[in-house]
Amino acid sequence: MAEFKYEALDQNGKAVSGAVNAASQDGAIAALQRKGLTITSVTGGGEKSLMQQLQGVTFFGGVSSRDLVLLSRQIATLFEAQVSALRVFRLLAEQAEKPFIRQVLVQVSDDLQGGSSISKSLEKHPKVFSDFYVNMVRSGEESGKLDQTFLYLADYIDRSYELGSKARNALIYPAFIMVTFVAVMTLMLTFVIPKIGTILQDSGQELPVYTQIILGISNFLVNYGIFLLIAIIVGGFFMYRYIKTPAGQVAWSRFKFSIPYVGPLYQKLYLSRIADNLNVMLSSGISAVRALEITANVVEDEIYEGILRESIEGVKSGQPLSATLLRYSPGQIPVIFVQMLQIGEETGEMGNILDRLAKFYNREVNSAVDTLVSLIEPILIVALALGVGFLLAAVLLPIYNSASSL
Repeated sequence: MAEFKYEALDQNGKAVSGAVNAASQDGAIAALQRKGLTITSVTGGGEKSLMQQLQGVTFFGGVSSRDLVLLSRQIATLFEAQVSALRVFRLLAEQAEKPFIRQVLVQVSDDLQGGSSISKSLEKHPKVFSDFYVNMVRSGEESGKLDQTFLYLADYIDRSYELGSKARNALIYPAFIMVTFVAVMTLMLTFVIPKIGTILQDSGQELPVYTQIILGISNFLVNYGIFLLIAIIVGGFFMYRYIKTPAGQVAWSRFKFSIPYVGPLYQKLYLSRIADNLNVMLSSGISAVRALEITANVVEDEIYEGILRESIEGVKSGQPLSATLLRYSPGQIPVIFVQMLQIGEETGEMGNILDRLAKFYNREVNSAVDTLVSLIEPILIVALALGVGFLLAAVLLPIYNSASSL
């Protein structure tokens, strides 16, 4: 057990502070939340402060996802305590540690004081509050369930970030290893091999084909390596510019889905995101058409965005969502996904079906990422061993043969 110091707001919005004993920082936070406190800072136990841990990865282009999760939970707690909307945002602005968040909350408070609704006030800050977030808040205003809405948003952002982060992090390790391998091989071929190559050529012996290939690559890098580097940089710049265009984004999306094992992983990731988005919005009373429009904006893939936008037209014309998605099955949309939607439409349990689909594909992504990580390490070890072994064999065997002939 360790002691954690905290600062928080009680149910009346009054600032309180103290200490709590817990096994971990998460345990301390849970204990404080059970007391009805709105946490603003937790430190101690040999760990960094909560606010320090939340800094780093951005979400919706403005603040970190953890900041937005914590902010949403604080708003929900204060609404549950029957604190007025203006007072909620004033209190949070006073307690915010990050200047950017404090500035945004102050502006929201000023708009509320001027008579604006919460959703319209948040809508003015798209770098912090996405279209999805604003529409969820608007739905909460209409239904009178703002506290539940902000809790839904906190849970959704948490799930969405963790799922996408896990998929991205799985590719960081192999990318780092490959970059390191290429850098080391380049240094070997440009600084070490040329000196050894001179010795081998001066020996007058006939060099094996594989040694000649290594020496040829080495000579090319020494004489034309700078031009190759410039070509790679220029090509990478234009490739980056192309990917930013609509046609380039579609091409990049198709390329991702064509990669063995990685393609199905991305498909499950986007299907989970689509099901989760639709479930949260439809459960909050947002219309199917509007839910599809917002999901298309936040799915972050051109192919699936196009599918959703085409589905909107079908839904507007009176077709069930399952029927509009059936056109993309079994390619981009699995048959089971369409069949589950059809069952939800027929039974009136669309929310439960979408929730189950989101959880199912979430588990599939986690399982696929774990399997990918477990496979990547041995594959990289074998590939690196073969590369280094070939390079050493191409250099050392001629030297050994030359020494044996003496």
